[in-house]
Amino acid sequence: MNMNRRRRSTPRILIVTPEITYLPNGMGNMSNVLQAKAGGLADVSASLVSALYRQGADVHVALPHYRRMFNIDVGRLINHELRVYMSHLSNSRIHLAEDRVFYYRDSVYSNYSADSFRFAMAFQREVINNIIPKVEPDLIHCNDWMTGLIPPMARRLGIPCLFTVHNIHTQKMMLEAIEDRGIDAAEFWENLYFERQPFNYEETRDTNPVDLLASGIFASHYINTVSPTFLHEIVDGRHDFVPENIRHEMAGKTLAGCAVGILNAPDSSFDPANDKYIKNHFTSEDVAEGKKRNKIEFQQRCGLLVNPEAPILFWPSRLDPVQKGCQLLTDILYDIVSKYWKQNLQVAVVANGSYQQHFRDIVRNHDLHERVTVCDFDEKLSHLGYAASDFMLMPSLFEPCGLPQMISPLYGTLPIVHDTGGLHDTVRHMDISSNTGNGFVFKNYDDGSLAWSIDEAMKFYTLPDDVKYAQIARIMEEAKAEYNHDVTAQRYMDIYESMLKRPLVP
Repeated sequence: MNMNRRRRSTPRILIVTPEITYLPNGMGNMSNVLQAKAGGLADVSASLVSALYRQGADVHVALPHYRRMFNIDVGRLINHELRVYMSHLSNSRIHLAEDRVFYYRDSVYSNYSADSFRFAMAFQREVINNIIPKVEPDLIHCNDWMTGLIPPMARRLGIPCLFTVHNIHTQKMMLEAIEDRGIDAAEFWENLYFERQPFNYEETRDTNPVDLLASGIFASHYINTVSPTFLHEIVDGRHDFVPENIRHEMAGKTLAGCAVGILNAPDSSFDPANDKYIKNHFTSEDVAEGKKRNKIEFQQRCGLLVNPEAPILFWPSRLDPVQKGCQLLTDILYDIVSKYWKQNLQVAVVANGSYQQHFRDIVRNHDLHERVTVCDFDEKLSHLGYAASDFMLMPSLFEPCGLPQMISPLYGTLPIVHDTGGLHDTVRHMDISSNTGNGFVFKNYDDGSLAWSIDEAMKFYTLPDDVKYAQIARIMEEAKAEYNHDVTAQRYMDIYESMLKRPLVP
């Protein structure tokens, strides 16, 4: 394998991901149906693969074969169709990991840890045993704990490996359990990260758990988080939920100059000029009228008081009190609506999560039905919310990257955020005197600071229209240039080339 890789004029990149939004048509005849998305990883994977492919790089993708999500019913294919189908797969740059654990899934991930373990083991078994030997890559790019065994194997084979940490979730399991799933970990066990220092293979096989996320970080040649500030926060010990072993390994990679933060970017479907989910399209040139038309439709759909002049605060993120800070908003919800009652302030929550009932209780107890709406998440309604609202609320306690704060400025909706992680990297406090900023940022994580930032936003809202909309137009144009997949993909390609010590395209 090593000799073949050295002889290649164009480096071959294998991207290993459990989810993806789309793939370029030229990569294989099945590319137009292979879509499986749970979050931002799918969009980043798709944009990176597409950018590499457009530039002529030899890029390959390893993906679980989600037959149901891909709308492929192999059982109904006649013999000729099945041969054509299998031929398409074998002649493609898309490499599907085969196992029944993938075939009948309705979603990428499960809430059950045992199911997640089976999923991760089956995916990595196929990549290690079948896909890597077939592709013979010059570089492998892995993502999160469910690919954490691949960097140790890649290091054993002498293949450079980039490991992207999208979040801090991990699983631990014994070597014995890993090997029982068909992965010969004895080949690379010394590159794994164990719960304690191992004495030897035999001693540690069934007594010393392997940490999959830590193993991916430990064994990879280079790592990245999905925002620069979140990487620094982990290394500096700012978050007590980050395990010490993860912090230690990231700190080691950072000190060695082998770690960086790369921001994700919103999907290209978030564009008010051609968003398929909204009827009233607009650009920075007609944002004032465009937002008013969308505001009326949004208010009608959500049961809010119909008033195109009413300021709307929009909450699009899941209602998770551990991370997203929704309890900060419920603590002050009645007070801020009362404070700005004459200005007809409205609050729109379009999100699911454990805290949804708290919002509903406040609305019911204080009869705020025409001022506050709480709706289950719906893709179309969420897009309309971005187009209709004036401000977007995201007071997260921590944020590895975040996307709503990058989506909302594209629609002229200014984010209100806590100064942390990816929010720090993407939102700058408004300063009209210097013509800078794109939102409202508060430093301290408490409800008083959130209330202060909402007050700042309302001061902005009451500015003369010519001043206000000039700033909003500027913010929309800057967001379009700054938050896009081409920028993100180029950062990854720069890392690939530095790891390979040669260009991706000769």
